[in-house]
Amino acid sequence: LLPLWGQIVKKVGGVKTRSSKINLSTCPSVSVFILCAVVVQGMSKERMLEIRQQNCFPMTMKVTFYKKPVFIHQGHMQWLWDVDGKRYLDLFAGVATVSVGHSHPKVTAAAERQLKRLWHTTNIYVYPTLHEYCEKLASNLPEPLKVVYLTNSGSEANDLAVMLARLHTGNFDIITFRGSYHGGSPQSTGLVSNHSYKYPVASSLGCTNTMCPDVFRGIWGGSHCRDSPVQTIRECSCAQGHCMAKDQYISQLRETFATSVPSRIAAFFGEPIQGVGGAVQYPKNYLKEAFELVRERGGLCIADEVQTGFGRTGSHMWGFQSHGVIPDIVTMAKGIANGFPMGAIVTTPEIAASFNKAVHFNTFGGNPVASAIASSVLDTVKEDGLQKNSLDVGTHLMTELAKLRDKYEIIGDVRGKGLMIGVEMVKDKASRDPLSPEVMSEIFEDVKDMGVLIGKGGIYGQTFRIKPPMCVTMDDADFFVAVFNKAVHNCMERRVR
Repeated sequence: LLPLWGQIVKKVGGVKTRSSKINLSTCPSVSVFILCAVVVQGMSKERMLEIRQQNCFPMTMKVTFYKKPVFIHQGHMQWLWDVDGKRYLDLFAGVATVSVGHSHPKVTAAAERQLKRLWHTTNIYVYPTLHEYCEKLASNLPEPLKVVYLTNSGSEANDLAVMLARLHTGNFDIITFRGSYHGGSPQSTGLVSNHSYKYPVASSLGCTNTMCPDVFRGIWGGSHCRDSPVQTIRECSCAQGHCMAKDQYISQLRETFATSVPSRIAAFFGEPIQGVGGAVQYPKNYLKEAFELVRERGGLCIADEVQTGFGRTGSHMWGFQSHGVIPDIVTMAKGIANGFPMGAIVTTPEIAASFNKAVHFNTFGGNPVASAIASSVLDTVKEDGLQKNSLDVGTHLMTELAKLRDKYEIIGDVRGKGLMIGVEMVKDKASRDPLSPEVMSEIFEDVKDMGVLIGKGGIYGQTFRIKPPMCVTMDDADFFVAVFNKAVHNCMERRVR
């Protein structure tokens, strides 16, 4: 066996590997394979950046998060390694996409079995893998959400949900929240309400944004508004079971209905917890009342579970369940197949029948490999107890991060459910004004240099997003808290110099 303590170099299949110093007590996956730092003997980092600049769309460079880019080579569970052999704790999971772990052995085995049997066929033919998965997925949703249509991405799923809502209701207008993100395709960008993702082209026809019921940054908020182990630092005098903030935000939605859309609408689109918007949570019972208002006006209620689905929020399989509602359409992607391109719409038989007014064909949606992988993901979430792990580790992590919020003036809010977490950074707690992009980048880069990858979000890029593979451990959470504490401490020291 390769000794795991020390700096031992070995040739493996033409790739030079150097073992990392690994604490076996926190790395049970060592039994699966030797966790080695890999030094890739191939294309140089300089050459990769040159290709990225010359042969990839300029947008690729624009979304390169770091001043010093991370050159990823391989991953296993919650860990990533770069081409120089440095190991990172991945707390962003490819934007909340790697649900059960990088290269999870069970999911990898399912993909390999299917690749040896059949790579591709289409809905023209009837093949077992697609139908087995559709039945399994539908069994994880409440009645009457039992009809599945498979796509290649969340953007595509949301595009089709818009079309389906318009076909079924005969109405056109869609309402979304300010700060929302529902995809990057031409139609789904119309649903988006964040300037960073809006191009100067006509894409928002029939889409209206209403005030986001953000109880931290918004006009109204209090000390027990949201369904989270951590509440805001704002105070309120609401009686138990009553939320003034919720009532005020519902009044704003009524105002939108009265001033901005026709009397009949097609749909209301909402993420159970905003993702790109910065893990924003709404007041308890807000969505329940909002759904009632939407249905009174002939609209369908659509839950975008692209980031919140598949157990990530911990208390439930789906984010909408914690709001006590049942949507008319649910869209999903990202974690559905642990990073393999796939998305889905799940709806009722009656609504699905409206799709038959013409022919819609998807070449790759629900292909055999995607279906096999997604089926294995559902099994793995249950077999590995990942929903409960999300709840336990996420609650612990938020509780510890809240202690840092109380310690540092620039940490304004800690929020979320399970492993869907946001840490909003501010200039000061009194104003709640966003921390500057420059200071955000300093902390972000510092956290990366100490071996942890996280994300950023929010309208002003002021929120750190923590959405790791759901296999992360308590030790991982504690390690990140220590790293984040050090990064914020370093930032505060720079400010007083």
